[in-house]
Amino acid sequence: MIKKCLIFVGMVVFVFGVDAGLIVVMPTAVVSGQKVIVPLALKNDFTETIASARAAVFVSDDQGKVVGQATRWVIGGAPGKPGLDPKATNAFHFVVTSSKPLESTNLTAKVVFTRLVLEGGKSVDPKKNVVIKEK
Repeated sequence: MIKKCLIFVGMVVFVFGVDAGLIVVMPTAVVSGQKVIVPLALKNDFTETIASARAAVFVSDDQGKVVGQATRWVIGGAPGKPGLDPKATNAFHFVVTSSKPLESTNLTAKVVFTRLVLEGGKSVDPKKNVVIKEK
């Protein structure tokens, strides 16, 4: 467990060397029963606070078939949920539950950001302003 935490912290530090608005490092997904945990390390590289960011995760088996999906606000998204200040980092863990028992532990996760809003309500294109690094 300590080794996994050190690897995750190392990936968060790695994020500092990349140039983009929102930098996301996605380590390997972890399977636990019928759940898949997809950790994300987030870094705000904008000069403004990110008020909210919404993402979808698709988990596929070794045949390429989607076995689970989830959509969540990974930053903000509701009153009382904080944004992400400039140069700040945060972690988010997607928990994707499969409706059927997972027959394989060789699963692949894909993250797609669908919404990215800066402080003051300014919406920016997540396709141009989010960099996802798989590790």
